[in-house]
Amino acid sequence: MSPETWREIGLVAWRSLRRTMRQPALVVPSIVFPLILLAVSSAGLSSATKLPGFPADTYLDFSLTVCFIQAALFAAITAGTEVATDIQSGFLNRLQLTPLKSSAILVGQVAGAAMIALIATVTYIGVGLLAGADMKAGPGGVLVLIVLSMLISVAMAGVGALMGARTGQPEAVQGIFPLLFVLLFLSSSNLPRNLISVDWFREVATYNPISYLVEGLRSLIITGWDGAALLKGFGFAVIIGGLAFYAAGRSLRTRMERT
Repeated sequence: MSPETWREIGLVAWRSLRRTMRQPALVVPSIVFPLILLAVSSAGLSSATKLPGFPADTYLDFSLTVCFIQAALFAAITAGTEVATDIQSGFLNRLQLTPLKSSAILVGQVAGAAMIALIATVTYIGVGLLAGADMKAGPGGVLVLIVLSMLISVAMAGVGALMGARTGQPEAVQGIFPLLFVLLFLSSSNLPRNLISVDWFREVATYNPISYLVEGLRSLIITGWDGAALLKGFGFAVIIGGLAFYAAGRSLRTRMERT
């Protein structure tokens, strides 16, 4: 991309950051809600560690990375809502009078969601360490954990931006959250796939890409350096993000041409 395009992205990103950080009601729940679920699941499902073949010493170690995926889902809703709000308010129409490219608008719009995800990621790691989580991959693994978590959050923000560009309605984007949460539930987030006894559930979790995102993050905490799990985690994040941003860009260009 040219220097001018980067400048345009910076302008849109700065606006997105300011708008997002000025909404505590948007930022705080997206960080606190996953921590509440983590506390509940760690206490209520601790007996799962007694199952033969369970891969972690504590359920906290096993379930900590679910918080990162939940933060990514919130990033999707945040980015999608921002895009849809700008469409609904007519801001996108006004941008037609400027030389801003649709790609710069799309990439810049996810900056606010990415910032919330970064704050959430660092918070979850800090809380996990304070609670006694054992990072088997060490300090280097923590850095990779942050990178992978942010990549997943940006990819999911692309999914949200796609929904925002297609619907143009914030309410419609927010209505997608339950569906995303169901996808998380129907993955290996609560149990390893080999310990899921229900056949259809295990089959769905096997074909659910969320499982590989969770397992890639989880491997850094409970296993150490698992090349296969990390490759799948990064690979699925890149594929999801690439397809989402491509489709979102096409939808946004189409909508701008119509206006």
